[in-house]
Amino acid sequence: MSYKIILDSCGELPEGLRNDDRFERVPLGLEVGDYRIQDDETFDQKEFLAQVAAYPGCPKSSCPSPERYMEACRTEAEHVYIVTLSSHLSGSYNSAELGKQLYLETYGHKDICVIDSHSASGGETQIGLLAMDLEEKGLTFEEIADRLTAYRDEMRTYFVLDTLETLRKNGRLSAVKSIVAQTLSIKPVMSATEGVIIQKSQAIGIKKALQKMVDYLVREVKDADQKRIVITHCNCPQRAEFVKGLLEAKIGIRELLIMDTAGVSSMYANDGGVIITA
Repeated sequence: MSYKIILDSCGELPEGLRNDDRFERVPLGLEVGDYRIQDDETFDQKEFLAQVAAYPGCPKSSCPSPERYMEACRTEAEHVYIVTLSSHLSGSYNSAELGKQLYLETYGHKDICVIDSHSASGGETQIGLLAMDLEEKGLTFEEIADRLTAYRDEMRTYFVLDTLETLRKNGRLSAVKSIVAQTLSIKPVMSATEGVIIQKSQAIGIKKALQKMVDYLVREVKDADQKRIVITHCNCPQRAEFVKGLLEAKIGIRELLIMDTAGVSSMYANDGGVIITA
């Protein structure tokens, strides 16, 4: 069966798949004051981060329209999988569900599975790549949909950011009852439960925070050495390599991907943020 995997633009793709016809990224809009762009292949991270640094307010994103998702489903592929960032972070999931319904009402039946990743960035990548793997193995659409949901429910996402201000100002830390005062030295170690951001711990200094993040993954992810691990970073490849080295020292690694963040992930992670999913 032919298939297509659609990610919203908070999810990154490895370089070898960016021009692959089996994949499409549907862009969100980004807004930093009067600076407004689409999070697509024209995204310039350096320019965007400079705009964010110079703007006293809070950058914002806007989700794709249902019509945009409907158009993405207009394909000869018989199976379509749509993966969105957490519905607790964006309206993208609800828009994708509406887009699916618009397609079915307009064009008739097609096998379309919409997955709320309960994550972002590399979490979306993980689910998209798993859909590809399972399709290539010849599983049925129903089997793949069930496997994607099961994987989503056990997947873990962890992150360490230099600043949580964008998340805070956009109201994305509502489930965090208490959080450390933001200083240059204290770095929170964050995670998510069913797509809701939580604070796991904190550390003095970025390296100790990254070490704690890796320790959580090693302790909490079952059979981590048998899974694909995705590290995404916002303009800090050295930190991503540091995390890779920590992982290699603790567990065997079946597969590991390192990618720079696209637009929406850059907005939330800010310059220097590191996200890891397994």
